[in-house]
Amino acid sequence: MEAGKEDETLERASLETVEKKEEAEEELRSLLLPDIKDLPPIPPSAVESNFVRYFAADFMKPGHDQYVYRHANGLCVIGLAPTHIALREKGGVTAVDYNVGKSDRSEMKVTGKRKRNAQHFESNSALCKVCANGTFYIVRCCVKGSLLEVNDRLIKQPDLLNSSVRINHPYASYLMRIADREGYIAIIMPKPADWLKIKDSLLSHEDYRKLRGL
Repeated sequence: MEAGKEDETLERASLETVEKKEEAEEELRSLLLPDIKDLPPIPPSAVESNFVRYFAADFMKPGHDQYVYRHANGLCVIGLAPTHIALREKGGVTAVDYNVGKSDRSEMKVTGKRKRNAQHFESNSALCKVCANGTFYIVRCCVKGSLLEVNDRLIKQPDLLNSSVRINHPYASYLMRIADREGYIAIIMPKPADWLKIKDSLLSHEDYRKLRGL
C-alpha cells in the first residue's frame, strides 16, 4: 500500500515538473514570437529603425521643407521632405547642381578618421540647387556642422529624389520613399552643442505630419 502511494506521489511530481516545463517554454515562446496582432501593420524601414527623424518646415522660404535624419553616432542626413515645393512641381526634380556659392560641393573630398578637408557650414548655407519645372530651389544645410559627404549620384540621377515604390504587404499596401534611402542630399556632422541649439527649432516626425496633414 505504501509502495503504491509512493509511486502515485512520484507520478504526480513528474506531471507537475512537465507542466512547469511546458509553462516555461510557452512563456519563452511568447517573448520570442509575439502575437501577430501586436505587430505593426507596416514593418519599419531602415530609416525608421536607425535614425531619429526631424524636419525643417518652410526653411527660410515657404514650401522649402527639408528633413534631418539623425543617427545615434551624431551624423545628420539632409534631404528634401516629401512636401518640399520642388517635389510638388510637375515632373518633380529634373536636375541637381552642387555648384553653389564660390565652390562646387561635389568636389569636396574628406579623408581619414579625422575627416580632413571637411568644410564647416552654417545651417543656412547652401548645399545645392534642384531644378523642377524650370525653377531652381536652394537646398540648405539645416544644421551647423562639417560637411562630410554629398550624394553625387543625384547629378546623373536626379530622379532618385522623386522615387517611391509601392510595397504589397500581407496587412497593408503602402508607398516607401526610395528617396529617403538613395536620394539624400548630404551628410553633416554637427558638434553636440550646435546640435542641441538647432534641435529645438526642428519638428518631430509626428509634428511634421500634423502640420502638413499627412
